[in-house]
This record gives sequence, C-alpha cells and structure tokens, in this order.
Amino acid sequence: MRTSTARRMGTALAAAAALTSMAACSGSDGAGGSGKGKADAVAKASPVAALKQVQQKTGGARSAKVEGTTEMGSAVSMKQSGAIGWADGLSGALTITYTGGTMGEALKKAGGDGSVEARYFKDEYYANLGAGMAANTGGKNWIRYSYKDLAELGGASGDVMKDQIQNSTPDQGVKALLASGDVKKVGEEDVRGVAATHYSGTIDVAELTAKNSDLDAQQLAAFKEQLALAGVTTQTVDIWVDENDLLVKKTERGEMKTGTFNSTLFYSDYGTEVPSDRPEASDTVDFKELLKQGGTPGGAS
Repeated sequence: MRTSTARRMGTALAAAAALTSMAACSGSDGAGGSGKGKADAVAKASPVAALKQVQQKTGGARSAKVEGTTEMGSAVSMKQSGAIGWADGLSGALTITYTGGTMGEALKKAGGDGSVEARYFKDEYYANLGAGMAANTGGKNWIRYSYKDLAELGGASGDVMKDQIQNSTPDQGVKALLASGDVKKVGEEDVRGVAATHYSGTIDVAELTAKNSDLDAQQLAAFKEQLALAGVTTQTVDIWVDENDLLVKKTERGEMKTGTFNSTLFYSDYGTEVPSDRPEASDTVDFKELLKQGGTPGGAS
C-alpha cells in the first residue's frame, strides 16, 4: 500500500473509531415534561421509579442541543457540540474537536486540523475531516460511513459499533443507571443555573445480572457485550434531571483497556431543529471505496 493511501486509510479508520465512540458516549436522557406540580411527586418516588418515568418521557422531546468533553485513555480527548435527534434512530450534526490523544494526532498527520464535522442519519453518518484531507480523498471533503459496512468490517465488534451509533438515543444514560442495580438519589443541585435532581450508580460488569437489573435479558446482554469489548470493568454514571424530567447533564467514568474513560455532556433546548441535509454526493467519498482502493486496513505501506 502506498504511503499516501495508507495515510488516508488510517485517518478514515481513526475517524470511524472516534466518531462511533462519540456516539456511544452521547446516550443519556430527556423528554417532554409535564411542568408544575410534578417535582413533589418525583421527589417522593423511589430513584428507580423516578428514572423509569424520565426514560418513558424521552420520546416526547425528539431532539436537543448537546455539548461536552470526552477522554478515552491515551486514545483520544475531545470536545463536541451540536444538535441530535432520536425520533427515528440517531440523527444530528456535531462539531468534534480533538484536543489530544493518538487519534487526534493521526488526523493532524494526515492533513486534518484536529476538527471534524459529523452528520448522523438512521443508516449512515458522514465525516468532514477538514480541507487538508481533501488531497487524500480525490478532492472530496466528506467520508460516508454505512453502519452496515462498519458491522461487516469488524465482525461481532463491528455489530456492536453499529448498534452503539444507531441506539445512542438520549435514554441510554438512564438505562445504564437502571442496569446498575444500586441507583441512588444524591440530592438537589444547580446545573448551569437550572435546579436539578442528581442520581448516581456504579455498574460492575462482572456482577451485572438480570437479578439486579431493570433491563430485559436482551438489553442486558447487549449492554454487557458493549462494555466488555471496550475493556470496561466498572463504570460510574451520574445524571442530573430538571423538574420537567429532562436530562440537563450526564457524566460517565470508568477504566478501559486504553486507560481511564471520562465523559461529561450537557443537554439543553429540547425540541430544537436538527439539520437533516446530507452532503452533496459530488463532495462525498464512500468509506468502503477507500477500503477497496487501499486494500486491507493495516497493510504494509
């Protein structure tokens, strides 16, 4: 494989891994609220009952603005902002800026500026790696990733990668807490000027069983596989919910094969408009075509 081809292939793969990781981290909760009078009822409910109510109302919101930071050991540190929707699978547009880690360095070495524009759709997503990368993609600015192709590329891990993106709707953080079996209400706190109720739980992968979980068997098996493939043994999840059962903040902390995982995301402006335009076909190269041009990923340069 020629050096330029190897470089663009490595960058395309790094972008795929980073963006799917972002999607996996962007699951938390939010929904259309019922307004006044509900706060007292929620306060009196058990944490599990309150979170089930939050999860149930998620579908009513359909979209929100999101911003935050993610660190995944030595592999990547990044910040992201944009808008996501979940009316029919994950959709949205995010700007992701790499602030450190090997993936960010790979993008810069390949001509990128450390910033990626991502657009998510039900069956695919697109990544714009910056003008510097166009020289490695035939002058085209966008790389298209089909979830089906990613699944075929990675076998079982690819299937999980595909599911992570397609199922990264904002109720995943609540599902994680319900899976922990030890949900606690921490108390009332202020999040960027919003009064919110703080809930916390720790997930022990080895002890994650249907007996102590509020997920069904299929959901639990998929969740355990996702964590195991990432090398996660324990994960602490915290969420902050406002008086309308809308998630305003979520944090996740844990240990992975590549080091410590730490994510903080803020949600606001529920019901916001989410960009739905795909990049022009004339300005897009398919990830699968890059694989064909470059041969097997990881081949000799």
